[in-house]
This record gives sequence, C-alpha cells and structure tokens, in this order.
Amino acid sequence: MDKVNAVYEFINNEDILIDKISTQLASQKVIGWHCGRMEFGPRSLGNRSILGDARSSKMQSIMNLKIKYRESFRPFAPSVLREKVNEWYDLNTHSPYMLFVALVKKEKCYKMTEEEKNLFGIEKLNIQRSIIPAVTHIDYSARIQTVHKETNPRYHKLISNFEEKTGCATIVNTSFNVRGEPIVCTPEDSYRCFMRTQMDILVIENFIIYKQNQPKYYNKENWHNEFKLD
Repeated sequence: MDKVNAVYEFINNEDILIDKISTQLASQKVIGWHCGRMEFGPRSLGNRSILGDARSSKMQSIMNLKIKYRESFRPFAPSVLREKVNEWYDLNTHSPYMLFVALVKKEKCYKMTEEEKNLFGIEKLNIQRSIIPAVTHIDYSARIQTVHKETNPRYHKLISNFEEKTGCATIVNTSFNVRGEPIVCTPEDSYRCFMRTQMDILVIENFIIYKQNQPKYYNKENWHNEFKLD
C-alpha cells in the first residue's frame, strides 16, 4: 500500500476490525473485502468480495451504477450465516458455492398490491419485495451463499457481528471487479478497483482504507469504454 501512497489504518486486533466494518456496513457503506487467498472459480465467496447492506432499498442500484458500472436492475446474491439460512430463505442445506436458488421466507416478504402488479418494466423491478430488497429477485427468490464458521471464520464473524447490530444475518456479496474485468487478485488490483469506483471503504487483511482519506487518483486509461454493456 505504501507503493501507491495509500492512506490506511492498521488494526492488529481482528475483533476491533470486524466491529468497525460491521458498523460501516450497517450504515449502508459499500465495502471492498480482500482477505486471505483468492477463490478459484466464477464468483467471489468472501475473499475477494464487494459487500453491502441487504436491507437497503437503494443498495442494488448503487452497487450496479456506481461500482459495477452496469444496468441498475442487475441482481445481487446474498451471503447468509449457515446456521441462520432457514430463518431467511426456504433452504436448509449447505450452499457454500452460491449454486442454489431459494425463495425468501414469506414472513420477510411484502405482498404486492394490485396497482404494483400492473406496473411494467423497470417500475415493477423497483418495487421493494422484502425486508432484504437488495438481494430479492422479482420472483421473491435469491441465489444463496451459506457462510460456514469452519471454512471462512473471518467472513462468518463479520456477518455475525452485523447481525448483532441489525438483527439481519444476511448481506449483499458480489465479486470484487467492475464490468468486463476479472475478479481482483493482488492488493494492488483491489486498490485500483477501489479508487476507480465509488466504494466507500477497502479492507485488505488488517488494513482499513477510507476513500475520503486517499490522495487524488490519476487514471489515464479509458477503461469505462473498453467493454460494451452485456
């Protein structure tokens, strides 16, 4: 981080770091999360992730338009504590690789009015369907990642701490990249992606980096226009 003149806070105590970041998540800040070894596969599962508050009605469009640079309606997936998955979704099994889709629990959902049912297109998509609208699809489903204490203890601790503050055991998890680029690998990758987007905070292991404290970032590449929209 010193190589790029990043301004950071180093926190040696993991409990303090987790408490700080869960508080920021609960305040609806968007977090870049870079911890441990990189995942292998098509999606990020808590080691190279962008995280947000699933309770926020604005989080989906914020993360799409200001972070991923893609259409506002694109869906995001939730990470949920394995031991709490059946409290939030119609699922009671392991789904650590974000492969299973299940309905959000009925008691967490809002019933659509007749007027809302008659809406069309983006207006219908913008209806808040549950108490976790940022991860609830138009058909009340979600593509779920269960987070296990045994396999990803730090990520599990973060969501547990978030639940203690909010009563919500599920958060938004999307891959740490922008449209058209691969998932970040190195700390340099993560910092570059963080500075190019409107993420609020970056966590790299025990370092916390706040966007407002960073030096001006000079980006000479015309990367916004490099790839067409999907």
